[in-house]
Amino acid sequence: MQFSRGHLIDITPLRTSPAFARMWTGSVLSGIGGQLTIVTVMLHVFELTRSTFAVSMIAVAGLAPMILAGLYGGMLADAFDRRRVALASATVAFAATALLAMLTWTHSETIWWLYALSMTIAAANSVGMATRTAIVPRLIPLEQLAAASALNGVAFGLIVMVGPAAAGMLVALTGFGWTYTIDVVLMLSMFLGLWTLPALRPEGTIVRPGLASLIDGWQFLRRAKNIRMQYLLDITAMTFGQPLALFPALGTVLLGGGAVTTGILTAAVAVGTFGSSLFSGRVVQYRWHGRGIVRAVQAYGASIALFGAVLVIGVLMPPASEHAPNVALIVFACIALALSGAADNISSIYRNTMMQAAVPDAMRGRLQGIFVIVVAGGPRVGALYVGALATVTSLWFPPLLGGLLVIGIAAVLARLSPRFNAYDALSPEA
Repeated sequence: MQFSRGHLIDITPLRTSPAFARMWTGSVLSGIGGQLTIVTVMLHVFELTRSTFAVSMIAVAGLAPMILAGLYGGMLADAFDRRRVALASATVAFAATALLAMLTWTHSETIWWLYALSMTIAAANSVGMATRTAIVPRLIPLEQLAAASALNGVAFGLIVMVGPAAAGMLVALTGFGWTYTIDVVLMLSMFLGLWTLPALRPEGTIVRPGLASLIDGWQFLRRAKNIRMQYLLDITAMTFGQPLALFPALGTVLLGGGAVTTGILTAAVAVGTFGSSLFSGRVVQYRWHGRGIVRAVQAYGASIALFGAVLVIGVLMPPASEHAPNVALIVFACIALALSGAADNISSIYRNTMMQAAVPDAMRGRLQGIFVIVVAGGPRVGALYVGALATVTSLWFPPLLGGLLVIGIAAVLARLSPRFNAYDALSPEA
């Protein structure tokens, strides 16, 4: 198949909005550093405990702080200058990462420190992500929102493609301390991207943070059936189809290769994300976003089920040792994970565009806060699902069962919501 220029990603938002371009660049560099820390903490905990369940509990422990921070951070973004809110959240994440590096260099780290600082970083990132996403529609025109979402897909692809692979290599070659320290340095780029933004006060009626603001946002969400449906679909996909917590054990006991395999598997998801964003020209022109989300979620479930099937073969053909990886199976696993990354990214393009186009500016921070909880909270619940189920069954069972559940549940939800299937990007309606 030949690709025309129309298939390639639209970079118009980067050309027309220098402020968006600076924030996008800062998010890419600091995001790569953040992935270094996420993967390194997983490997660090696994080295201390040799337990997949303990690794999955990193994500679970950060769930409650992330939910509270997302809700309150969304209220802050709808009440104050969003630039200041984003800078404050970045400062908290920077300080927590610096402390993590210092504890590791002084050999003072414990599993409880790793949990506590991971929780702090997750909470700060929850506020920052909600605020930065709410800023985007103020920097570019409405017709460029889908293209901006695709560019964010490229950013995510680069972040998760480079960060985890680099983390695996750095941990294997230099240890944990250097990896955390590099994240501290890369996070400085986020401050540059945010500091140069103009003041961004919310437009419309401002509700001060508190119970009234929370109730106001909840009442809007009750009326916004299309937004609720995309939340349900994403929660389903991330709860039953997120195998990330299995990767350290897969590299050690099933596929071989240790920390390097862990990084490669995580990066494979991002390869799919990056590739689907790079050739997103036709994707962003598709106007039936609800229908596109359903189909992408089902494709995601099929890819995760395929990944589980590859692991079944791994049980029948285990590596001789951690240092003797089963290269063929790692390649097939990476292909399945890349397909899942591509499907999830297409869903994300439509979900982000729907959120930014259909939600009014004065409500956007609170809805983005809830959206961040869904996007980041779903994988954490999914980590508990795969960690607990893998402990009592086998490493291959959670992704195989979960992928099939995602396909079936998405079909049922789509059947129950014809209004969502008929969503038209030319007439956005929450």
